[in-house]
Amino acid sequence: MKIVMRFFLVIGLLIGGLLVYATTRPDSFRVERSIDIKAAPAKIFPYVNDLRKGPEWSPWEESDPQMKRVYSGPPAGKGAGYAWDGNKAAGKGRMLITESLENQRVTVALHFDEPMVGDNVVEYLLQAKGDATTVRWVMSGPMPYVSKVMCLFFDMDKMIGNQFDKGLAQLRKLVEK
Repeated sequence: MKIVMRFFLVIGLLIGGLLVYATTRPDSFRVERSIDIKAAPAKIFPYVNDLRKGPEWSPWEESDPQMKRVYSGPPAGKGAGYAWDGNKAAGKGRMLITESLENQRVTVALHFDEPMVGDNVVEYLLQAKGDATTVRWVMSGPMPYVSKVMCLFFDMDKMIGNQFDKGLAQLRKLVEK
């Protein structure tokens, strides 16, 4: 009986220690990936400034071919919106372009309803570099306590970053045709 009690005490202390350690993690996150595309910013910009073009290159579109999509506002640029409702892998949420600087930057407010509620900011940054353009895809946002605990077991930078890498490669393939 003493062995069982000690076992549960050790397990309890380990779990408690992990929960306390999670409180020391950062209160926000930032994931960033970039790629060089052999094209002028003007050729790339329409793909990040028009949410209707997302299905052509976004890695998340592949997770649910039957996903419901609703577009709102202008076709592109500031005020353009997109809501989706998909399977467990795709989740549910909405995006709204809040800033659009032609051939330079697009900023998007991203809200998730499922699988977890969350609000983040996504940026697409274009920087001309000779005959190419460096495209940076950035997502940042708050890191609530539940996310801090989850990130003790899952590498969010790797999970999201891998999707960013895939999307940027698909964007490059599309633009460099």
